[in-house]
Amino acid sequence: MISVKDLSKSYSSQVALDDVSFDIAQGEIVGLLGPNGAGKTTLIKIMTGYLHPDTGSVTIHGFDVMDDTIEVQRQIGYLPENAPLYPELTVQTYLSLMADLHHMDPAYQVPQILEAVDATGLRDRLSQRIGTLSKGYRQRVGIAQAIMHKPALLIFDEPTVGLDPTQILEIRSLIRTLAEHSTILFSTHILAEVEALCDRVLILLNGSLRSDDVLSELRGTNDVILVLQKDVANLSSMLAQLPAVVKVTRESGTQDFIPYRISGDGNPNLSSLVFRAAKEHGWPVQELYNEVATLESTFNSLALAG
Repeated sequence: MISVKDLSKSYSSQVALDDVSFDIAQGEIVGLLGPNGAGKTTLIKIMTGYLHPDTGSVTIHGFDVMDDTIEVQRQIGYLPENAPLYPELTVQTYLSLMADLHHMDPAYQVPQILEAVDATGLRDRLSQRIGTLSKGYRQRVGIAQAIMHKPALLIFDEPTVGLDPTQILEIRSLIRTLAEHSTILFSTHILAEVEALCDRVLILLNGSLRSDDVLSELRGTNDVILVLQKDVANLSSMLAQLPAVVKVTRESGTQDFIPYRISGDGNPNLSSLVFRAAKEHGWPVQELYNEVATLESTFNSLALAG
């Protein structure tokens, strides 16, 4: 569905994207996660043909975004962070205008608009001026214009920003419904949004793609944390010799609190293996526990690493 290769973009001396590459398969819901200023909106503008990269390429359904911009845009439903709405228009007039801009067949405009309206819960708001709608309903109007031409790919930039908790739940529910028929990429700086909706997460920090993880696999990984009361000579090399151990890292601590992170190959008995080794060698153990990976812990470790 989507192939992004070696994408870079700078504004004067400010690097917005730095050699970003990833693929998205048809039918996935993918979250693009990063703090404000990470490069998410720049990436989305390039993917939708509104901005040219300095280097790299984007193809969608085999069409190059730069060479076949119009054809790519026909296949995309796009909701930018600030939806392009006209407050003086009614919902019905606005959607009709957008249908014309999408070059939708006039014979199918009305049924497709009504289908989008029903999907977004706007049927009883058709005659209302957009400027009088709540923020949540304005977001629904923006989503309706993005889906009424039945695109294969939906791209949403911060779709729940500024919404109250009830409106956020409503938009989440709507996105899940839309995912039954479309591939979805949405950007956010909110961890809970990704965990609630996504199959997979791309973490963007300072313009670089730092992680590309399937959430189910991320939740299934874990490290063992071994904390000693005092350090032991050659401990890292002894731990590295244990079966199932992939990596041993001594983390920052104090003179009386010395933590080691032990990453394994997925063996569920890793902590038992470490415990037996500690008992056999008489290591002065303060604590030994499994640290289950979460999206939050992964994001924080990447952010702290710089």
